[in-house]
Amino acid sequence: MEDHEKFMNRCLELSGHGLGLVYPNPMVGAVVVCNNKIIGEGWHQKAGSPHAEVNAIHAVRDKGLLQRSTIYVNLEPCSHHGRTPPCADLILKSGIPRVVVGSLDPNPIVSGRGVKRLKDNGVEVISGVLRQECEEINKRFYTFHKKKRPYVILKWAQSKDGFIFPDAENIKKGSPVWITNEYSRQIVHQWRTEEASILVGRKTVEQDNPQLNSRDFKGSQIYRIIIDPELRLKGDLNIFDSSCPTLVFNSRRDDLENNIEFCKLDSEKDVTEQILKVLYIKGIQSLIVEGGSVTLNSFIESGFWDEARVFVGNSVFLNGIKAPDFKGKLQARSEIGKDILYMYKKMIDG
Repeated sequence: MEDHEKFMNRCLELSGHGLGLVYPNPMVGAVVVCNNKIIGEGWHQKAGSPHAEVNAIHAVRDKGLLQRSTIYVNLEPCSHHGRTPPCADLILKSGIPRVVVGSLDPNPIVSGRGVKRLKDNGVEVISGVLRQECEEINKRFYTFHKKKRPYVILKWAQSKDGFIFPDAENIKKGSPVWITNEYSRQIVHQWRTEEASILVGRKTVEQDNPQLNSRDFKGSQIYRIIIDPELRLKGDLNIFDSSCPTLVFNSRRDDLENNIEFCKLDSEKDVTEQILKVLYIKGIQSLIVEGGSVTLNSFIESGFWDEARVFVGNSVFLNGIKAPDFKGKLQARSEIGKDILYMYKKMIDG
């Protein structure tokens, strides 16, 4: 008897290769199994390129084995024409008699249609194998379609004594502003290649003049988002260098200048909710919120966040801007040199 979980776990391993590469598509892996042995496998490698099922089926050398094989896939095979033909049609054409699916497509327009098409044409379909794990690996895709907003990751670094920025007096005395080491900063740049957008507030831009790119890690560049209500930021700052698409939320103008888009918000309404609505309309599936304190706390207080990644460095500030206070369920703790990285998930009641 075939071990469904074993082969679905292999699909999940394969799908992970697409992290940061297949956006806005979900990450999908597929394996073709015959007589309890994998005879073909593949994953979706880039948006617009063949899907996982196509790559897995094409990898099977002896196509005669397909008619007595099972294909495993962590996400329901598509049944609609996009940039590529429907995978459900290829499965039917190949003669594969059984399909094991991890999770259904969360997009209500297409959810269940791939499975239905297969079943209507005589294919045995088994659904829900490692469903939770399959939904977790595509948490961005699921959040976007189910909650109608991007998946939100809060990220900050804090000193040993709980400050994210030293006070002005300590800066004058030469206290370090960098909280984390270079290895932690490289990890942050890697994260930026894995997500669709990054957001900071005006004060963070003024204090740090960040580039908000992934210069220390090879990969896709991120969509930069700034909150500058009164448009006080000067045009010579790094975020206005036009190297990446940049969106500035403000209360004054709605237009486009070079590679900078200005988006006007209603200051009388919940700004955080308005921002997420605009990003959803733009099709942005994930967002890293890097600060500062006011911006981070606005997402925490509104409840619009999904996970938090918190670095604790080796510095001691004594005074300054306090790190955000939040409720989260600790998922992992790791040491990066003398830094410690804590990974949290939002609690259901949080």
